[in-house]
Amino acid sequence: MTFRRIAARLGLALALCIPAAALAAPLIAFDSAVFIERIKPGQGRLLQPAATFKRGDRVIYVVSWMRKSGTGAFIVNNAVPRTVYYQGSADGSEEVSIDGGKRWGKLEQLRVGTRIATPEDVTHLRWHLSAGDAARGSGEITYSAIVR
Repeated sequence: MTFRRIAARLGLALALCIPAAALAAPLIAFDSAVFIERIKPGQGRLLQPAATFKRGDRVIYVVSWMRKSGTGAFIVNNAVPRTVYYQGSADGSEEVSIDGGKRWGKLEQLRVGTRIATPEDVTHLRWHLSAGDAARGSGEITYSAIVR
């Protein structure tokens, strides 16, 4: 094989790899924060950055997203830590999974054996963000949980 053919094939291989590398770059960046909800007499409900948890604490998770490039709708999946049980989200549009993300639906539609699933069964959350929401460029999703 001549040098020219080797160079041509190598050039083609590199040309095919560059788009794959560009597609592998993240289009959306995520960040999260955890807060504890405290009720203070005379002050109402306050959110404090979470440093430590104790059983029964109500925690608020804030998942922030920022679109870096691209267009169109996308999905946000979030595992629920085992140390808490899910309570609800700010808008109620989420789908939940009770089996590690294999099946999804509204909580009242899912079953564990013969019983209807409960918030304690939730393992993962998923939100579908529309192209219109994604076009805003950034946003936040919040949900609450109780420490087990």
